[in-house]
Amino acid sequence: MYDEDSAMSGGFLAGLWQHLRPGGEGRPVLSDLAGHLGPRTREEPLRLVETAGLRVVGRTGVRPRHRCSRDVSGPLYAARAAETISLWRLTTDPQVERQPPHGPE
Repeated sequence: MYDEDSAMSGGFLAGLWQHLRPGGEGRPVLSDLAGHLGPRTREEPLRLVETAGLRVVGRTGVRPRHRCSRDVSGPLYAARAAETISLWRLTTDPQVERQPPHGPE
């Protein structure tokens, strides 16, 4: 699983469109924990998707059920209790003109 920082800042989205065929989808699994802790706004992932020439075609989220999300004595309890893990469905945005990927189709 990626968290928002590694998936978004690590260049995953910036290069995803190169690996998608027309109508294809990339499906990263992301946590919004960084948005609850403050280093990233909750709107920033959507801005990064748009900047990468992608669009969201679906997103499904669940609340974590691991022990840390229920540990009220933990220092990150409030953020972990509010966290959502989401499967994002991303595709290329047909309104953004891109160079075709290199290599055989």
